[in-house]
Amino acid sequence: MATAAKPDYDRADRQLARTMSVWQLFFLSMGGIIGSGWLFAAIASASVAGPGAIVSWIVGGVLVLFVALNYAEVAGMLPRSGAIVRYPHLTHGGYTGFILGWTYLLSAVSVPAIEAEAVVTYASSYIHGIVNSSSELTWPSGILFGIGLMILFFIINYVGIRFLSQFNAFVTGWKFLIPGLTVIFLLVLDLHTKNFGNYGGFFPLGTQPVLGAVASTGIVFSYLGFRQALDFGGEAKNPQRDVPTATIMSVLAGMVIYVLLQVAFTGGINWGFFHVHVGDWAALKAAGSAAANAPFYVLMKGSGTALLGGFATILLIDAFISPTGTGYIYLGTSSRTVYGLSVVGYLPKQFQSILASTKIPWLALVASTVVGCLFFLPLPSWYTLVGIITSATVLTYIMGGIGLPILRRTAGSLSRPFRLWGAEILAPVGFLGAALIVYWAGFFTLAIVFAAVFVALPLFVWFYAPMKGWISAGAGGVLGLVFLVLWIIVQRWGAYALTAAPSAIPHPAFGVFYFVTICLIVGFTAALWYLSNEEGRKAVSSTWWLIFFLLAMFAISYYGAYGAAGTVGAPKLVGIPFPSDILVVIMVSLLSYGWAVHSGYETEEIAAIVLSGTGVVGEGPIAQVGGYSPPEAGPTAAPTPQPGG
Repeated sequence: MATAAKPDYDRADRQLARTMSVWQLFFLSMGGIIGSGWLFAAIASASVAGPGAIVSWIVGGVLVLFVALNYAEVAGMLPRSGAIVRYPHLTHGGYTGFILGWTYLLSAVSVPAIEAEAVVTYASSYIHGIVNSSSELTWPSGILFGIGLMILFFIINYVGIRFLSQFNAFVTGWKFLIPGLTVIFLLVLDLHTKNFGNYGGFFPLGTQPVLGAVASTGIVFSYLGFRQALDFGGEAKNPQRDVPTATIMSVLAGMVIYVLLQVAFTGGINWGFFHVHVGDWAALKAAGSAAANAPFYVLMKGSGTALLGGFATILLIDAFISPTGTGYIYLGTSSRTVYGLSVVGYLPKQFQSILASTKIPWLALVASTVVGCLFFLPLPSWYTLVGIITSATVLTYIMGGIGLPILRRTAGSLSRPFRLWGAEILAPVGFLGAALIVYWAGFFTLAIVFAAVFVALPLFVWFYAPMKGWISAGAGGVLGLVFLVLWIIVQRWGAYALTAAPSAIPHPAFGVFYFVTICLIVGFTAALWYLSNEEGRKAVSSTWWLIFFLLAMFAISYYGAYGAAGTVGAPKLVGIPFPSDILVVIMVSLLSYGWAVHSGYETEEIAAIVLSGTGVVGEGPIAQVGGYSPPEAGPTAAPTPQPGG
């Protein structure tokens, strides 16, 4: 019997325009980093950790840098658009790739909406009726304002990557200038040194909240823009050199800017103008207050200095430009995420459609815009969404440290212009850093994230697994339907995710809830393994480490110091005190890391790339896997040389 020709996995990638320089990639990442985070995260973190929030920014930046360093080597070797959702598929196969790809998609499509919310929230300082007393967008004025911004993001992306990158360079220049001037003006004209130690000390609420603030107040969310260079890597002129450079540079620059902004904000607080008792850090971000909706604007208006009061008006202009600049960048990222999921087969191939005139994945862009607008429907505030988005995103970043050693093993022959020194240590440290950020988000945030992640499992057995021939459509249909019904029932019973206001009292039956959750997820995965063919069983077997890691973290997040009520210091029936909980997370994470690296294998896709001789699309012959060329491998399908490539 004749062997079927293997698919050309990079066929769609060759249609993308490779025009972006290292500076354009850097500006994309910085444009993603300097957005709504600089407008809101300073007050959010100060209300949780006081002056210690300065340390929170440093800790968050260092941990994200470890994650970025791991991705820098992989992205230099295998630059791809939609990169982060494609790497897990290359190292662990379809099941791991689907779970983490879906998780990343949830975070990617929601960020443009949260940036639009930031614009609307700051605009409420001079446009009344668009935000309610809980800093939530109102209907119809606030939500329609947000949808209008999403349409603007769409238009900027639709005209093409060349315009996007060039236009973004000007916008990012502005985004460097205004935060920089804010730091200088506040430190020179309105620095109250007493704020750093006189009101409860530098850590007025203890050291535990300093770590909790990293994940829950927008700190890590602000740094996550570094991924833009990774997700646009397939559209760079010299991706193997420029993608790692832009990624690392953006994290380092972001750390400097944000630490200085936190110092300036903390030193500029005028307690009387904020209408809170002196030293009452937790009261800084009272819901519905003017300070919560426009913190730096209120800070400067209350300084009593004419120059700062005048500059505050410019901040209102920046409050439109900075989040808008980040919003259209992330909409581009989310469209590349949808595109990347389509390339590996998790979404229909129609999402790989490239617009001939501008070389963008246009249908993926349309889908990302429409889905992003749906996040306005629950009327959430910036402060509500930021922790959930952060956790979902960072959860996918655990693969940076895992993928590096696996790809050194399975794709060791591919060129690596950037090779991470000390990867034997830095790779597990990167994984551990991502795991700690996820844990610090708190139990209720993780409960929502995990509920949203696993609810997608039926899609896998309804679409991907039958398409790949792992299981029959009938078996997949029944398995997915049974799991979906039971999962919704269990989540509703637990009252952690499917409720508007989860109770602050520990669930008396959490042990039962957790046991049932284990049974559902492990049972689904075991059934999928049993029903699958050999190829499917191999991919499912390589995912058990991820199932273990997620379930273990869920339990630790409940019983740990950031658990039960989801707030620091809340009463718990059973608890793992700080810092013992950190040690438990470290042990579980290192066990998961070793298991994950051992579980990785040479997937069909990575074998095809290695056989081509290069990780860069368009720079080598189309891979011939198994001795057969794909149908597109004839002379007429030869890729057109790209300038600078």
